Amino acid sequence: MEETQSQCPGLTGLRNLGNTCYMNAILQCLCSLPQLVEYFLSGKEIGQSAIAFGCLMSDMWLGEFDCVSPEAFHSVLERRYPAFRKTTQQDAQEFLICVLNELHEALKVRAHERRCVTDAKASRESVSETSIITQLFEGQLSYEITCLECKTTTERPESFTVLSLPVPSKSVCSLGDCLKCFFQQDTLTWNNQIHCSWCGTKQDAVVKATITKAPQIIIFHLKRFEWQDKHKGKLSTTICYPLSNLDLSPYTARPGRRDAEYSLCAVVNHSGFLDDGHYTAFCEHSVTKNWYRFDDDHITEIPNSLVQTDTAYLLFYTCQGLPCTH
Repeated sequence: MEETQSQCPGLTGLRNLGNTCYMNAILQCLCSLPQLVEYFLSGKEIGQSAIAFGCLMSDMWLGEFDCVSPEAFHSVLERRYPAFRKTTQQDAQEFLICVLNELHEALKVRAHERRCVTDAKASRESVSETSIITQLFEGQLSYEITCLECKTTTERPESFTVLSLPVPSKSVCSLGDCLKCFFQQDTLTWNNQIHCSWCGTKQDAVVKATITKAPQIIIFHLKRFEWQDKHKGKLSTTICYPLSNLDLSPYTARPGRRDAEYSLCAVVNHSGFLDDGHYTAFCEHSVTKNWYRFDDDHITEIPNSLVQTDTAYLLFYTCQGLPCTH
């Protein structure tokens, strides 16, 4: 492995502003996604945060710089979310959710305005929820809840942009094991009982989730941090995940469909402990199809065999047969 020095579009390091490796890792992953790159390089963004993100995206894809500073985008986010100041390490997953929410809030206004021009009868509520962020990242779950007393079943829909998966307490497992844990049927008792509208009281119940709408890009958060004896510890479980042909059809409303297969496109890694760890990113270049390791301002090409790591924290998968709907 050799550090990449050539000025190539999409291979641009990000300067660490002081404990901002979590931000740099997320930005590298988002700025490696071709659907997002195409949108922001077309100049469609509106709103301060979206404009700042688009400017950063442009700098990273011009191919003129080995490294750029994300200072402008960070300043916009820091004003909205003071927790993400430069001096403290933060959780990359929490930052990712804030970035996606912020970009959606900025871009959904444009979606509303565009629809109103073409369809004066369109309701504000129906169009305000549409943006490039929801089009790419938003999926839909359905929770089937069955009361164990009267056997009545109800369904509760829930949208998601990041799917947080439990990590089994063992030394080695697969991403499939994590998915099975998430989608397995659970029994709700004691403090977790539901209020059954038919029985009129709280009752034990069973609940099972399925994917009713799979997003074009699905992000898995591997829940490595958990409370252990009043302290938050980190699970060092090695999680094996495929680079291609990830089949999500067993967890969808219609199992067996071939268009529910996904390929890995980016990884956020976390090494070390909770308070003094370090984030890096692995991203597949959308043009060369080679994998690269991004460590702030350092970029290294890596073979496919090294994309599998025991420090993976966030996994970005893209649907192999776009668009992906169920």
